[in-house]
Amino acid sequence: MQRTTSISITIPAYNEEANIGRCLESVLKEIKNNSYEAEIIVVNNASTDKTKEVSLSFPRVRVVDETKKGIVFARQAGFLASKGDLIANIDADNIMPNGWLEKVFTEFANNPNLAALSGPCVFYDLPWWIKIQTKFFYGLGYLIYIFSEIVFKKGAMLQGGNFIVRRTALEKINGFDTSISFYGEDTDIARRIRRIGPVKFTFRLPILSSGRRLAKEGAFTTGYRYALNFFWILVFKRPFTKGYKDIRG
Repeated sequence: MQRTTSISITIPAYNEEANIGRCLESVLKEIKNNSYEAEIIVVNNASTDKTKEVSLSFPRVRVVDETKKGIVFARQAGFLASKGDLIANIDADNIMPNGWLEKVFTEFANNPNLAALSGPCVFYDLPWWIKIQTKFFYGLGYLIYIFSEIVFKKGAMLQGGNFIVRRTALEKINGFDTSISFYGEDTDIARRIRRIGPVKFTFRLPILSSGRRLAKEGAFTTGYRYALNFFWILVFKRPFTKGYKDIRG
């Protein structure tokens, strides 16, 4: 398979000095194990700790400052600063597993019309019973996705913190909607970008992630909010939940 596609890995980070190093180590390892053209962009999103300094201590990492605090502002800043044909959106508390890049490039090479790709987050720091709950919610979410496709013809599922979009598709929808504060930002992108091309969610593209939000808010509460906002954006084109709880600071 000819490898001509480049990728930009964008990582929003607000006060993530404790996690960003581990994330960058995993990304750099993946890039080293492959021959793909890749760039790494950390978006320092109004951090008050040493997130920027830690990020700059790693080779090949470029830091972009975004003073407007919010995940969507940070994702948009990363997109605007990027140059790759593919834009990978991961989070600062992610750990990229071996083979992740290979799977991404294979999927987009196999389908030139593919607009976006995503997979689940596997939480590495939660007890087993919460991990079982999250598997249940992913299964339920996938069924809801299939149902919304059949009933509303709007089915599209992206997991925030583990999704990749084709640059040309993201440009056609004018990037991320910065009026969204947190909940539903991934569903909004999925809803709009599916007009450009197919959106694929596959359980074969997992990424390791911290479950700290689930631990603080509760798995059922978090799952309910995500499900509610998924439907709300598909039907009303806006999130139901306006605010969000900041779990770090």
